[in-house]
Amino acid sequence: MSTRLTRRARRSVFVMLTGAALATLLSVTSAGAVPALRPAADRPGTLAAADRPGTLATADVYLKDTPADVGLQPHALNPLWESADIKVCPTAVECATSQNPIVGVTNYIFVKLRNPGPYGSGQTEEGTIHVYRTTPGGGGAWPGDWTEIVWTAVSVPAGVTTVVLPWDDVPGPGHFCLVARWVSDNDPMVAEGPDIGVNTRNNNNVTWRNVNSVALGAGGTAQVRPFAIGNTLPRATRNSLVFSEVGAPLRVAGGRLVADLGPTLFERWVKGGRAGKGIREVGRNQVEIVEPGQASLDNLTLEPKERIAFSLSFSATTVTKEKIALRVTQIGPDTSGAERADLGGVRYDITVGQRAG
Repeated sequence: MSTRLTRRARRSVFVMLTGAALATLLSVTSAGAVPALRPAADRPGTLAAADRPGTLATADVYLKDTPADVGLQPHALNPLWESADIKVCPTAVECATSQNPIVGVTNYIFVKLRNPGPYGSGQTEEGTIHVYRTTPGGGGAWPGDWTEIVWTAVSVPAGVTTVVLPWDDVPGPGHFCLVARWVSDNDPMVAEGPDIGVNTRNNNNVTWRNVNSVALGAGGTAQVRPFAIGNTLPRATRNSLVFSEVGAPLRVAGGRLVADLGPTLFERWVKGGRAGKGIREVGRNQVEIVEPGQASLDNLTLEPKERIAFSLSFSATTVTKEKIALRVTQIGPDTSGAERADLGGVRYDITVGQRAG
């Protein structure tokens, strides 16, 4: 069940900030189903008329996918799924960096809306903002693999508007991929398909965040994170899991990363010839990522419309102040016709301190 925010007070508080100024207080009520997908203005894979380069629409509100994103549709910027325009905080006061949500309590989602984008005039626009979640990873089919968290109507004047939405009763395990969608009759969505990556590239109304914090104690218990890979196509596909280090390497903390593929995915990997690099088998259904800066698990077959979840286990032996960051990305065919597309992933921001107790 998702939450809708309206002007009539029933449960809790919604705060909207434009820049640093407090603009509006709204309250929360409940709503039921995920709203229907918007009809396509053009055939799938093409830009709606108001969003084509060279056309000035009356409205163009956008969300940034990367720091370099200026709202062009489509774009080729990467990484696609680390948007800073979605942030999760433990209170209604915006935190410096996004945090993992706390299970069982109310957290707050901050979404930044920017007006105008490259196809708009900067007039105040009315619409709704919707936020969805799914299991972290890649290949989450739209809309079936996504659950709506919350939505609200919002007015967006020229400039940057920060919308703050309560996320009530966060379910366990508290690790999610998030997507935000701006929906407005005057700012039409490019036709959406099942591939969230294609949708995000083609729509400046959509942004995607999949960043997770991993706080380890040196010599302490491993931290486990869920990860899923999926296939949005109507045919079987071969996929890879690619590991890369984008901060300090995991080895500076004596770190270890183990993928527990589970019986189904492990069997698929074995049937695919145990393909990969920088890895080794270490136990039943388990593969250690020995070289996380350049490792891969390859020839992972997924059936049509299938998504399989497994787990990643992180541990470390040495305290460090280094900022460790590691990306895990699913690579495979997408609905655009590319055979080696980025289907989504997670950036893990890892800290290693003293073990508690």
